[in-house]
Amino acid sequence: MATAPVEFVAEPSLTLQLLAWIGAGATLGCCSGLVPGLHANNFALLLAGFAPSVPGPPLFVGCAMLAAGVVHTFLNVVPAMALGVPDAEMAVTALPGHRMVLEGRGYEAIRLSALGSILAVLAAVPLAVPITWGVTAAYPTIRDHLALLLAMVIVGLIASEHTWRARVGGLLSFALAAGLGLLTLDLSTDAPLEAGGMLAPLFAGLFGAPVLIDAIRGSGIPPQRADTITMSGPLVTLTALAGALAGAIVGYIPGISAAIAAVAVLAFVPGHSGDRGYIVATSGVDTANTIFALFALVAIGQPRTGVMVAFESLNAPLEVPILLAGVVLAGLLGFVLVIVVGDAYLETVGRMEYWKISVAVLGLLLALSYLFTGGIGIAVFVVAAGVGMVPVRLRARRVHLMGVLIGPLLFSFS
Repeated sequence: MATAPVEFVAEPSLTLQLLAWIGAGATLGCCSGLVPGLHANNFALLLAGFAPSVPGPPLFVGCAMLAAGVVHTFLNVVPAMALGVPDAEMAVTALPGHRMVLEGRGYEAIRLSALGSILAVLAAVPLAVPITWGVTAAYPTIRDHLALLLAMVIVGLIASEHTWRARVGGLLSFALAAGLGLLTLDLSTDAPLEAGGMLAPLFAGLFGAPVLIDAIRGSGIPPQRADTITMSGPLVTLTALAGALAGAIVGYIPGISAAIAAVAVLAFVPGHSGDRGYIVATSGVDTANTIFALFALVAIGQPRTGVMVAFESLNAPLEVPILLAGVVLAGLLGFVLVIVVGDAYLETVGRMEYWKISVAVLGLLLALSYLFTGGIGIAVFVVAAGVGMVPVRLRARRVHLMGVLIGPLLFSFS
């Protein structure tokens, strides 16, 4: 396998084929990223179902899957920002991207996300080897003390809330989400499509439905102004770098999401970056996680994301230089696509009747829940939506709802 890079140089046709596969994967990731409520893991596990039957060299198919996963992390911010924008009076409970859209700064938010993702990719590639070496050495200790580590994360998230009401809301949200996860994650389903089990209705209900329900009363997307980035270049770079480093944590430690990592890293970034810093950091974590998850598969033999599960199902050779080159190229494609498509997406949604969009997307989430988990998924979605309203009404961060994964992990250690 060590001669593969030489073969690619000697055979231009192989290089062109590889580029075509990466381009196809990027196109697929663009389409999936624009589907509201389609979680990256569900998308990846759908790929895993049919990827082994795709005619083509496993390495090329694997590069296409990684490209799809990377571009998905670039584009999924677009529906997250354009859909579910609440009324201005509810802005205090809105997500950071929605607040920027309400301020007419949606174009800027998209560019901040694109910068966070691409800078994280460029930073993660050279950092992946030393960080993987360090984490691999520490992994046995991390594994043995994972329950303590996760408990510290929970305490830190709740303590980071600025008011006692929000702290109580965070604790209640975590407890309810953890209980929901314990009761539902292992339920058997009669789904038309098997892809990720209960993740689809749980995440759609906890994080998607509450936003859309509030948006039904909203007035839609206001006119968006200039796309100038008002966050300083050095601060964007530093925040994206911090996000890339946090992506390593997400890539190796189960139960830690991009949102949790972003909250943590922003505490160590100098200056007050507010919503803009959160967007950069979250995007950086989400995209860098793809690279670190690849190295986690190589180093400890465990697929930490749905994309890596799908990749492993191919039995593709772990030609890391080629795979990394594909990831970087996919990142560059994602950077261009999210700006071009994102601006058009905001403009198109802004011209439509917003309450109808919110209702239609809620219907889509219900349909996805049924496709991935059958009839029981509908019930789980409805209950999860009720739990998802708790942090919104108590002015706490939605990130506490990640208890749906952290709680069952903690319980498994008891």
